Amino acid sequence: MLMAMGLTYDDIAKPFVAIANLASDVTPCNVHLGRIAAAVKDGIRQGEGTPFEFGTITVSDGISMGTEGMKASLVSREVIADSIETVTFGERMDGLVTVAGCDKNMPGCMMAIARLNIPSVFVYGGSIMPGQFEGRDVNIQDVFEAVGAYAAGRMTREQLTELECNACPGEGSCAGLFTANTMSTAIEGDASLTAINPEKNNEARRAGQAVMRMLEEGIRPRDILTRQAFENAITVVVAMGGSTNAVLHLMAIAREAEVDLTLDDFDRIGRNTPYIADMKPGGRYVMADLSRYGGVALVGKRLLDAGLLHGDAMSVNGKTLAENINETAIIDDQPVIYSTDAPRSPTGGLAILRGNLAPDGAVIKVAGHQERVTRGRPGCSNRRSRRSRRYSGARSSRATSW
Repeated sequence: MLMAMGLTYDDIAKPFVAIANLASDVTPCNVHLGRIAAAVKDGIRQGEGTPFEFGTITVSDGISMGTEGMKASLVSREVIADSIETVTFGERMDGLVTVAGCDKNMPGCMMAIARLNIPSVFVYGGSIMPGQFEGRDVNIQDVFEAVGAYAAGRMTREQLTELECNACPGEGSCAGLFTANTMSTAIEGDASLTAINPEKNNEARRAGQAVMRMLEEGIRPRDILTRQAFENAITVVVAMGGSTNAVLHLMAIAREAEVDLTLDDFDRIGRNTPYIADMKPGGRYVMADLSRYGGVALVGKRLLDAGLLHGDAMSVNGKTLAENINETAIIDDQPVIYSTDAPRSPTGGLAILRGNLAPDGAVIKVAGHQERVTRGRPGCSNRRSRRSRRYSGARSSRATSW
């Protein structure tokens, strides 16, 4: 059967490496992933492996938002993890590379990688470029704000339409530190590369070569997904003011990797890590801006120099975190990442709360907020649908029963 697909005896004698490609036309986050998966194949072949590509699902939070479709969002994470595990295990693959773009893709892929524990590499599809509107950079967040501005009479219908048509100019995940870019920065060293950057294909080839080195050297994901690695990931997330979803997803990945991670770890690290990134939605810049100044390595350099990272943590290329950071060219004089000596806030961009409303704990995003105390009558609900009706006043016409 393998020969029916054009393989030779030489191909069959080489290690089999699965490529889980989450390419899809349902979202710009994933529409270009076929190109990246093709580059991964090249890298695997260059490393004397035989690649096998297969697909799985994606659900776009940004498109489902405000509808009953959001109920499928977290479910998609589990389907992604289960489907990658099923194919890779069932076809007896020796290694795995996952190529992903949208929010729940990242944790879904990493959960599968941790479960399977065969040599594996994660590749992020990259961030979208900013759009242009009335002579300034814009992104999806500006559209959210513009809907309110139009409703308040501060923007015309024509302006809103023009902004909608220009805010997302092409492929890639949402430009700011929403879930996709938050999780990618926690996982991958080159996460700041934009989707259209030619270097993205070179990165994908290196990922294919890296998984072959891992196979040769016997390095498995759980050798890398240690407690130190998760603490590093949390540190980067809170220092950059990333999404609250990182708490949910990192704990799920840690569970699959058999690492004990709790809300207390996020609380402890958040209290001792300064918030240093001036990035949307809590700031002014996007991932394309960060990429120009050295990318995630710039953040890592600031945190490493302050003694806030475990520099000896291993990475998929066989080098330590400190070695990778110190080998990357960065620009110190830039506006995106602050010094740890003069941060935007002395504590991280996420905070863990406990009290009678959430006795088991809750997470809030404080990045970019000046006011840390609010007094007023709370509106609480324990179901998303009730909360949505409370604030929207209407149900979506596309509602589906689940």
